[in-house]
Amino acid sequence: MQRNVIETILGAIVLLIAGMFLVFAYTNSDLRPVEGYRVIAKFNAIDGLSVGNDVRIGGVKVGTVVDQRVDQKDYLAVVTMTIRPDIQLPKNTRVSVSSDGLLGGKYVKLEPSSDDDLIAPGGELESTRDVISLEELLGKVIFLVTDEPSAGS
Repeated sequence: MQRNVIETILGAIVLLIAGMFLVFAYTNSDLRPVEGYRVIAKFNAIDGLSVGNDVRIGGVKVGTVVDQRVDQKDYLAVVTMTIRPDIQLPKNTRVSVSSDGLLGGKYVKLEPSSDDDLIAPGGELESTRDVISLEELLGKVIFLVTDEPSAGS
């Protein structure tokens, strides 16, 4: 009987320490969505981008992707993002979907300009560039390599 009580207490201590570790890891990571104002951007393609992905300026997280949908009028992918309130974006900020390396996840890359006209909360960033998928790039490379001119020409 004494052994069962000790094993139960030891198991509870292990679970408590594991729970504390998870809370510590979550609070010290950038997994929480950014609170702030919302903006949208429309793309032809957003391959691999999902809700919860980062929005970055110069590699620094300034926002979070909170929604994505298809616009029924023009059939474009509409991405809704929250941006930190201390970051004011010019209207002609360039927006693109980029990746964290060859096998990394996707994120939205913002490239602000020096325009004085700032976007209002709920506004649309119109200067977008579509994602180029890895499959498309490999297809172009293979086409270029196999489409060499013959040596006799």
